[in-house]
Amino acid sequence: MNDATPTMTLSPQTSLLLTQITATPDLETALWRVLHDYTGLKTQQIRQQITAFETKWGMTFDEFSQRCEHGTLGQDPYAYDVESDYWDWEKAVTLLGHYEALQARWM
Repeated sequence: MNDATPTMTLSPQTSLLLTQITATPDLETALWRVLHDYTGLKTQQIRQQITAFETKWGMTFDEFSQRCEHGTLGQDPYAYDVESDYWDWEKAVTLLGHYEALQARWM
């Protein structure tokens, strides 16, 4: 079994761009900074999307899901608009959990 750490080679242009964007001369530090900032922006965007759904429906996703399941939503849970919101909202909640787990590993 090979326990070697995988390595990645970046082009000189990519390396230069990363260090210039982050104003950091160390490539690894620059890459971590970009990844950290990217995940921060993604979680912020996803939280805004979740907040929009919570505002629209007046409840959390868990409540929405339960009410769809029990038929107490007040709307047909199989209507296109309701189902579309359900799948988009579920995707946002799942992605938020994924990005937050990644961020927790770095801290």
